[in-house]
Order: sequence, then structure tokens, then C-alpha cells
Amino acid sequence: MPIDINSDSRIPIYVQLKEAIKLAIATGEFPPGSQLPTVRQLAVQLRINANTVSRVYVELEGEGVLATRQGKGSFVRDQPDISATVRENKLNDMLDDLIIKASSLGLSPRDLLKALQEKLKG
Repeated sequence: MPIDINSDSRIPIYVQLKEAIKLAIATGEFPPGSQLPTVRQLAVQLRINANTVSRVYVELEGEGVLATRQGKGSFVRDQPDISATVRENKLNDMLDDLIIKASSLGLSPRDLLKALQEKLKG
């Protein structure tokens, strides 16, 4: 499971993980009914605290994205409705990062908008 956690990001690790799992589901990497790695497996793989992974799984279950079966693991629900939300959240995160980086370079909002418009033209 290609989940990228950036420990230098201002976005908390649990938020990054939650959004990465939702993105994997929305893109079909985890189709409905598929089993996610165990809390321990994912924590070891990402080198993060198991409590963080557990928190994400519990929140995703509460949102109706995952279902946990006692002794079996966590599975993607049959009809998770997350694709639009995931795209919007991912875009907002990317824009936040872009704005912060542009600001740290001394660019004004007008400079950033002009550069973005020029980039989109070609």
C-alpha cells in the first residue's frame, strides 16, 4: 500500500494517513470488501505509532468507510461515499502548501495567481 506520510508536514500524521486511505479507496486500490493491513502491520510499515493507525481506523469506521470484524480485521465497506470529499480535501491541502511555500519566498497572492495562470496556459 503506497501511503506517503510526510513527518515534516504541518498536517498531522493521523490526518495524512486518513486522507491517504480514503484516496486509496476512491481510486480503487482498496475496492469494496477488501481488507486493510492490521494496525500493527501498517504502523510498522509507516514507522508510526500503532495508536495513530488505530485512531484512523476507528474514525473511518465511524464515518462509514470501514467495517471492523472482531478477530478478522478492517475492511472497506461495500458503498463508501468518499471520492468527492477526498479530491476536495487533497486539493485544499495542496493549495495550502503552495500558498505557504509561495509566501515564504516573498510572493504576493497576486504573484502566485499570475504564475498559476501562466502555468495553466501552457
